[in-house]
Amino acid sequence: MVMPVFVAIAALLCLCTVAVLLRPLWRDARGVALGIGMLMLASTGLLYMLVGTPRALDGTAQETPKTLGEAIAQLEAELQRDPRQAEGWRLLGQAYQREGKAVQARDAYAKAVALLPDEPDLLAEAAQARALAHPRRLFDAQAVDLLTRAIAADASHQRARWFLGIAQRQAGDNAAAAATWEPLLAQVDAATAASLRKEIDAARADAGLPALAAAPKPSAADASNALAVQVTLDPDFAARVRLRGDATVFVIARAPDGPPMPVAVEKRSVSELPFTATLDDGDSPMPTLKLSQMKDVVLIARLSQSGIANRQDGDIESKPVRIALPSNTPIELVIGQ
Repeated sequence: MVMPVFVAIAALLCLCTVAVLLRPLWRDARGVALGIGMLMLASTGLLYMLVGTPRALDGTAQETPKTLGEAIAQLEAELQRDPRQAEGWRLLGQAYQREGKAVQARDAYAKAVALLPDEPDLLAEAAQARALAHPRRLFDAQAVDLLTRAIAADASHQRARWFLGIAQRQAGDNAAAAATWEPLLAQVDAATAASLRKEIDAARADAGLPALAAAPKPSAADASNALAVQVTLDPDFAARVRLRGDATVFVIARAPDGPPMPVAVEKRSVSELPFTATLDDGDSPMPTLKLSQMKDVVLIARLSQSGIANRQDGDIESKPVRIALPSNTPIELVIGQ
């Protein structure tokens, strides 16, 4: 009984500490605060599992890891010794993701889910890990099953609903995606709802359904981080190829070292080239992450024959440009250069 009580008290103290430290961020940047909090809690758990057990008192025990690679090696050894630790596999999956080992992260999460099959957060994380490990960053049938189970366990789970909608859009089931996302409108703040409504309207339009409502204009605070992006075609490239009139251009802003999902994206027709797009919080497809929360982003322009936002074979992209925010100077992206 001593160890469970100790773990519970330690977890409570850790949560309280994180809450105090992140309170200044909570009002204006909840996504960032939650991200930092999750990382701190995961790191704390990882360190405890590696060096906080009574075995660490043994003089023959392993030394404290000095790098993430050493920590991963020790955690792998611990899980080989006792593979029945769901949180251990979860932490290992997070560590693999930080190392860019997407396939290993997917497999570690799968073992965590096998031991803890009804935990919504874990199910959503495991589904995301499967998408990150997919060659085309797609949510496969197993990922969809994980998300469906997460929503069955917690109908208000925002992350699972968002990912499931993305999966349905990837599969071409646009009406289902819109229906999956609509309940989120009642759970998020006004600014987030505006960007989410835009995605729902796009899904409904592709399904032949009317829009829910006109998206409100971004507030002055959102507009302060707006990005003007000038998109052109390289003249030599334009002379060599014949572009379909129904081709699409996506202007995309991503976190430099974050997930593949865009922070902001705008869809335009190739017939509009050259054009200037303005990216702001109204173009943020992720309800929990907005352009105004970012310190810097990577910008690309993608010419898509399929009209699908996910990169497909044959798509042509501009060279990526990394910029610091806010930026008052228009950014130039040249496709085909």
